[in-house]
Amino acid sequence: MQIGVETSRAVENKRVFVVSGDDITRTVLQFMLHDENETHELPDLSSAYAKAIDWKPDLLLLSLEIVEAQGAAVLGEIAAQLQGPKLMLIAEPGQDALARTYLKSGAHGVLTKPFTVEAVRRKVDILLGRANNSMVQLQIMPGAFK
Repeated sequence: MQIGVETSRAVENKRVFVVSGDDITRTVLQFMLHDENETHELPDLSSAYAKAIDWKPDLLLLSLEIVEAQGAAVLGEIAAQLQGPKLMLIAEPGQDALARTYLKSGAHGVLTKPFTVEAVRRKVDILLGRANNSMVQLQIMPGAFK
């Protein structure tokens, strides 16, 4: 079932890798993104590197725990191995500030729990370079057109 999917995005072939040791996080993000993206859930970076040989990702969603365990240098390693995808860190509540410190080391964004379909898709779309075609609500002040 496709929920709120723009047709052009459903046929566009953007590939997203969700890399996390947490099965629930991977499954939730895969479910939220699979309608508009080719989304693959992977438990670790070695699995991502192996999959990327034949299936280069456009975006990598990476658990902050993996970065913390391997150090900031892993972000450079990912850039060298995968050559080109954007990188968004997945953070637990309260880890947002910590995750943002890695923006200087190569991460392009942060996705903080709890997830909502709209927020996840919006942030992913931004990093995938998709134009935001949503309507902007304007508030007209009384007497503005006299």
